[in-house]
Amino acid sequence: MSEKNLPNILAIQDSCNKIIDFTTGIHNAEEFYQDQKAFDAVLMNFIVIGESVSKLSSDLKNQFPDVEWNKIKSFRNIVAHNYFGGDADEVWQIISSDIVSLQISIEEIIVLLEK
Repeated sequence: MSEKNLPNILAIQDSCNKIIDFTTGIHNAEEFYQDQKAFDAVLMNFIVIGESVSKLSSDLKNQFPDVEWNKIKSFRNIVAHNYFGGDADEVWQIISSDIVSLQISIEEIIVLLEK
């Protein structure tokens, strides 16, 4: 398996942690959108996650098919190319429903890679 996997997985973990930290205390998409620093920081970290996913080996992605690698990468493209028109509702939905499960999956992958 590629040596670049662990640094990129760690970057994904770091960005997941930051997204969770930046949105602590925010309760809905409207509050999220109004907090410009949090909104901008979260979008940037979604870009980091997508970039890191694109650098992972196919072997690693195939080993963990439950992680929606293609959706993650596609979302990065949406955020990066439509930055000023970012949909706070869509981003908030992903934060609310998906980021913690991604964080857990990434932590499991890290444990396996560090063995």
